[in-house]
Amino acid sequence: MSPSAAALASAPLGEPLVRLVLAGALGLFLGLEREWSQKPAGIRTFALVSLLAAVFTVLDAPGLLVVGGALVLVQGVLLALRGLLDEEVGLSLTTSTSMLVAYGVGALVAAGYVIEGVTIAVLSSALLVLKRELHRFAWGLSREELRSTTEFAILAFVVYPLLPAGTVTLGFGDLGGSGSANSAVGSPGLAIEIEPRVIWLLVVTVAAIGIVNYAVVKTYGGRGVAVTGFFGGLASSTAVVGTMLDQVRQRPGAASYALAAILLADAAMALRNLAIVLAFTLTGPRPLLGDAIVPLGVVIVASVVVAAANADWGESVEMDLESPFSLRNSLGFGAIFAAIVVAGGLAQSQFGAAGFFATAILSGLVSSAGVTASTVSLYRTGDVATDTAVTAILLATASSIVVKAALTAAGPNRRFAYRVTAWSGLLVAASGVVVALAVV
Repeated sequence: MSPSAAALASAPLGEPLVRLVLAGALGLFLGLEREWSQKPAGIRTFALVSLLAAVFTVLDAPGLLVVGGALVLVQGVLLALRGLLDEEVGLSLTTSTSMLVAYGVGALVAAGYVIEGVTIAVLSSALLVLKRELHRFAWGLSREELRSTTEFAILAFVVYPLLPAGTVTLGFGDLGGSGSANSAVGSPGLAIEIEPRVIWLLVVTVAAIGIVNYAVVKTYGGRGVAVTGFFGGLASSTAVVGTMLDQVRQRPGAASYALAAILLADAAMALRNLAIVLAFTLTGPRPLLGDAIVPLGVVIVASVVVAAANADWGESVEMDLESPFSLRNSLGFGAIFAAIVVAGGLAQSQFGAAGFFATAILSGLVSSAGVTASTVSLYRTGDVATDTAVTAILLATASSIVVKAALTAAGPNRRFAYRVTAWSGLLVAASGVVVALAVV
């Protein structure tokens, strides 16, 4: 039995009947888009394919499971050949492949890998539904962007297995000067423990967030403030502020929706930081950093509520984002991230929590994602305590909010700058109050 199956043994999902029903439901879910697109195989076929795999898995019959997979593969080939012969139907490679995915999902769920099966079903359905958007985005890439994407993908997947697994200790010698003639008593050398593979995954994750949101803004950005502010903020909050300043400069009446866009960028930034925290501390050698959920959640919810009260999200705004498909930019973030890890670890060792907090505030002016990722990395290896990690992440988030407000001071509209500063201050204060109450 798989580890996840054993964990679910005493839960309702551990019951074969429940898993069979879930497998059928996920098959229906996968077949919904195919049915809507009027493809040869739809809801019923996908549900039956998923159920077939689930039944063979529950029966613990590997031979039947292989035969069933072969039958689904043959059926997919026949559908593809039918599409070649029928011009109205067209080539059905996507449908054929989706049927194999449904078969795999049914087997995963029945074997106890429920979360994995649901995740694959959701991602596969998203790929099917977003067909036009994905094609449009891919066709809109320049040759340079395509080349940079390929280079980054190769680097990401090649570098990871080359990095040492587990924890590596970085030593920094006698920083107190024990070897110096002017030092009577030297301090011991300092050491920071890091997880190279986790660090690289953090860098790749942040880069992937930027790429996904660049695609969203390029596809939908002109359709509303909500998309421009929120998803633009995930890609580049500085670009959101710059775009909104241009809007206010050209149209003073645009101040309300410009404020909303900047607040939504704050919400997106806080959500990204929270996602990094949860993704990389949910599993690992130390407990989940759950104390960061509520204060970051306050920033996210309050930003969205204030933005909704200030502007019509349907207002169209065009935004010029710098392409994230740049190997240089990704490596630049990696360098910043590495610098924050080392600087934060040294500050923590030399000056305690106060030194680490100062590093978080200053680095947050440049990249709150970098601070969050580096803090999570140091927390996982035990170099920083739980309270210190949470406080540093919140300080970096607050620093990013403050710097956005400060950037608006460069604009010609002082009233707009005052409004952004006031609401930004309230967001930071509200998060601080939540932290203070939690401590008390």
